[in-house]
Amino acid sequence: MQNYKELKVWEKSHRFTLKIYEITKVFPKDEIFCMVSQMRRASSSIPANIAEGCGKFTQSDFARYLNIALGSANEVDYFLTLSRDLDYINQNQFEESEKLINEIKAMLIVLIQKVRGSGT
Repeated sequence: MQNYKELKVWEKSHRFTLKIYEITKVFPKDEIFCMVSQMRRASSSIPANIAEGCGKFTQSDFARYLNIALGSANEVDYFLTLSRDLDYINQNQFEESEKLINEIKAMLIVLIQKVRGSGT
């Protein structure tokens, strides 16, 4: 067990979630229960699964939750592309968000590999 707040990937994914909440505030009202909700749930799922995994007793459980977080990161990545293509976010917002989510995905992959390599 470890303190999730000490993980850089958790901190970065938490900041990313705050960014998603901010940019989705201006989405069309008819998207509130669809894309806005889905993007917010998927983005908050990243740090939430990291936190939950840190509370598990085995490294294999921790790795499983990190994999779930990685899946959520890929989901948000798609929704960013869709948001850009629907003109809900501008190119600059897309590029900033895309850069951040790609950094998070890379960090998760490295952490998953590290956790799996340590056994138990």
